[in-house]
Amino acid sequence: MSEITSYTVHELKEKLDNKELTSEEITKAYINRINEKEKEVGAFVTLRTEEAEKEAKKIDIEGRTGTYAGIPIGIKDNLCTKGVKTTCSSKMLENFVSPYDATVVEKLNNEGIISLGKLNMDEFAMGSSTENSRFHITRNPWNLNTVPGGSSGGSAAAVAADLVPWALGSDTGGSIRQPASLCGVVGLKPTYGLVSRFGLVAFASSLDQVGPITKDVKDSAILLNIIAGHDEKDSTSANREKIDYTKSLEKDIKGLKIGVPKEFFGEGISEDVKEKLQEAIETYKALGAEIEEFSLDVAKYSLAAYYIIACAEASSNLGRFDGIRYGYRAEEFNSLKELYVNSRTEGFGDEVKRRIILGTYVLSSGFYDAYYKKAQKVRTYVSNEFEKAFSKYDVLLTPVSPTTAFEIGSKSNNPMEMYLADICTVSINIAGIPAISIPCGVDKKGMPVGMQLIGNKFEEEKILNAAYAFEQKIKFRENYKPEFKKN
Repeated sequence: MSEITSYTVHELKEKLDNKELTSEEITKAYINRINEKEKEVGAFVTLRTEEAEKEAKKIDIEGRTGTYAGIPIGIKDNLCTKGVKTTCSSKMLENFVSPYDATVVEKLNNEGIISLGKLNMDEFAMGSSTENSRFHITRNPWNLNTVPGGSSGGSAAAVAADLVPWALGSDTGGSIRQPASLCGVVGLKPTYGLVSRFGLVAFASSLDQVGPITKDVKDSAILLNIIAGHDEKDSTSANREKIDYTKSLEKDIKGLKIGVPKEFFGEGISEDVKEKLQEAIETYKALGAEIEEFSLDVAKYSLAAYYIIACAEASSNLGRFDGIRYGYRAEEFNSLKELYVNSRTEGFGDEVKRRIILGTYVLSSGFYDAYYKKAQKVRTYVSNEFEKAFSKYDVLLTPVSPTTAFEIGSKSNNPMEMYLADICTVSINIAGIPAISIPCGVDKKGMPVGMQLIGNKFEEEKILNAAYAFEQKIKFRENYKPEFKKN
């Protein structure tokens, strides 16, 4: 049974096509794995194993409709799912059951993909460690005393621990890529607008993007094929021609121009991470890619601009949780104002409150020009700098996270240190461009190191191609496996 859960999605599809496995056998294998390992990892908020088993049986009897029908998936708990709780790992939405499906969830359902449940996250996607969940901390399967990253920590940990073959996450400033890096899996943040945000509970609307977390690059391309596309329900959705992202994977990367921005390798990046990235650069040289170091001085400005823009949008978006229309309502209050105050005070966690306060401050009269307007100018500068870089290079190569997974509790009392964990990822969201995190080795403690490949807008094919060539060469999954250590 455990062998079934170690297969990639494309391997599972092959087994289903050849009638070597049934959907019920695959689903049961994952349910058994969840029963065995979920207590240690804590990846899920809501399980729907009974329903999943029934759906798998039905598919086996009635036949598969979609190409990937009968294969299970995990869904981050900020994506609306009809008839299933969507909590955003918050007390505010603890009992909220969505009356509709997010567009990406609808696409999975149309394909016949079976949801095993909703995955844990930092509350309202605010955090880099999945320690800010209302329900429980998720642990990294490589070492259970360390964080899986965030905010899509449940999604990354579930894929790494073989609790699901693939998962959906969301990325506002690195929330797919950073946990993918820390958990040794593949995480893709698509171009802003490529994947519909309809039904994604908003954190920062101009930065959020839904994307895949998978075991390998091919699965990432497959899931992107399923979820990408124009959606009339999302006004920021791009209307572009449909692309099959799996077709570009096996192209030769000889002559591919890879730029390495030296500022991303500066202060704060651990020696272990630098060493593994340097080895990755040598691998690309051996594959025939052209590597050049250059200057891209956006990281230090991006972090400050990101937290101003993200918090301002969060302050605005989270205004809807007022204790009246839906969500948590305080039991004790004597006036309308007190109902608002008490409901929000009791319903939101510390990190969410911190960001709402910061966002309200930067949007307030007298500070709007000094902070928010200036941050938007920085956003334009960052986008222009990336555009210049892509006039010269096909792909950019950087670290994902300054360090490998850190110990649970080691940064939770220091928000600034936690925010610095996003230094390599936030500029990509500010510019609205795509980036992928793929494992490139392990550090001296045996913890995975992620490499980030960044592409120009709507050039996912290039970064998937570069990632696939590298993955085939180093064969990370064949050489390293999570050990569920507890030291």
